[in-house]
Parts: sequence; structure tokens; C-alpha cells
Amino acid sequence: MLLGSTIKTRFKTLLPKHIKTLLRKYDLREYMASQARVRIIVGAGDDGYEGWIATNKDRLDLLRDDDWAYLFQSKLIDAILAEHVWEHLDCHAALVAARNCFTYLKPGGYIRVAVPDGLHPDEEYIDYVKPGGWGVGSDDHHVLYTYRTLEAVFALVGFETTLLEYFDERGTFHFQEWSPTDGMIERSSRYDRRNRTRELAYTSIILDARKPVEESSHRRTVTQHSDRRPAAA
Repeated sequence: MLLGSTIKTRFKTLLPKHIKTLLRKYDLREYMASQARVRIIVGAGDDGYEGWIATNKDRLDLLRDDDWAYLFQSKLIDAILAEHVWEHLDCHAALVAARNCFTYLKPGGYIRVAVPDGLHPDEEYIDYVKPGGWGVGSDDHHVLYTYRTLEAVFALVGFETTLLEYFDERGTFHFQEWSPTDGMIERSSRYDRRNRTRELAYTSIILDARKPVEESSHRRTVTQHSDRRPAAA
């Protein structure tokens, strides 16, 4: 058994890159099909939480219909977690990705999203997270959201939204109780280590977007998805 496993592993290392990618997607699909609940992290990087399936662009590209259909056509998603992902998409891509999430979530399923907060009152924070800012990853940021603009992205494709953390235009911080078991956000008022020495030094807009329960037919949502074209950014 051990020899067979070693040979199989060795064989996989010799395969072309695109074949390895296809095998990883196949393995992911088979694993998810065996789970009672499917809760995925998109753009996970190195993050992983118990009960959640971590994915990155090589396995699930948020903008590729083929990836979504291959992985979830027969097994809809209960929950999606996206921490600091949407700011890496331009306005058009943000809508496409949100619509794909809506299509492949179960009715009543949700996506928890966190992005940098464009209304954070600290100018140093804004300079750190804004597109082209000096913070890690900011060179790839396309949008600096406010709570209103982030809500709009998900409301436009049919989600019902609930804001959990955000600053408003007056610099007032708003917080609604949320559980990390429903989706852990590290860059948040309670869990970011930078807030241990300075209150609210680093926060995010955190939003839950839920697919309405009455959307009960997967086939109908897939059909609607394929017929519609993304709105112009």
C-alpha cells in the first residue's frame, strides 16, 4: 500500500502543470461531494479553518463559469468566506464574482465578505490599503470600498445584505454581533492583533450577503446566470 502511494505521488510530480491543476480540481470536487455541508474559503492563501474548505485561484477562479459549474453543479454551497478578496477585483469583475456566488449557493446560503474600509478615519490606514498604497498587497487593489458601495455589489445580483462592521461617513464605528464559527475574519475589530495596542487600528467592512430562501431551483438560477450579462462598471 505504501509503495503504491509513493509511486502515485511520484507519478503526479511528473505530470504537466495543467494536468496537475485538473487533478486538483477533480480531487476537490470529489471531496466536497462527500461532505454533508459545503463551506468554502475563496482566495484563502494560507488560511484554513476547521469545517471550511480552502480554495485559491488555481482550483476556483471566481470569474470562470467553468470552474464553478465543474465543482458545484451537483453540490451547492452552504457558505462562502472571502476575507480581503473583493478589493482585488475591478468593478466589473466584482459583479461577475458576486453573481457566480449567488448562482451556486443554496437558497438561504450566504457569503461573508470583508474588505478594507474606505471610511476608516485614520489617514495612515487609508494610505496603507488604498489602490497603489504602501501596504502589503495594495499594489493589486482596484477598489477602496465604503459600506454603501460594497452592499451595492451584492444587492445588485440578488443578495439580502447585513452589515456587521464598518465606519460611516461621520467616522462612527458600527458593530453587530457575529460568530467566527460562521466565518472567521482575522482583520476585524476583535481579532486583528494591531487592535491590542490601539483600539480600531485595523478594521474591515464585514458584510453577510444571503441568498433568499425562496430561490429554490438550482436549475433556474443557473439558467438566469447564463442568460444575463454583467452590468457595465
